[in-house]
Amino acid sequence: MAVVLLLSACTTLPREIPAVEEGAEPLPAPTHLGVQTIMIDDELAQFRVAIDRPRASSDIDAYTDCAAAQYAEIRGLGFARRIRTNIDKRGGAWVADAVYALSKDAPDGERVIDARPTIAACKASGIPTV
Repeated sequence: MAVVLLLSACTTLPREIPAVEEGAEPLPAPTHLGVQTIMIDDELAQFRVAIDRPRASSDIDAYTDCAAAQYAEIRGLGFARRIRTNIDKRGGAWVADAVYALSKDAPDGERVIDARPTIAACKASGIPTV
């Protein structure tokens, strides 16, 4: 069940995307502008990301989740859990600062990210990882 929820976090469109009126052009896909990773300690990492033209805050969540999943995998850990995300809107771009707990075993919590299937879902969705 957790894997299904994790995959849907990176593969489904954000719930907050405005509806497209009939005959109107769909919203363009956001442009992912990069990730900066900062290790806070062995089990805590901070990710700063930027997106141009996000459709909703869930675009930021998906981008940081994808970065955290890849980073957990790189460090030999299998899981991540978001602690918090702060978003700053700068013109058409949004910048986020997110902190994740990283672990070898699945942590408690609702939004546990299983690294391997999440990375695959992110790649299939065109969301870059670290």
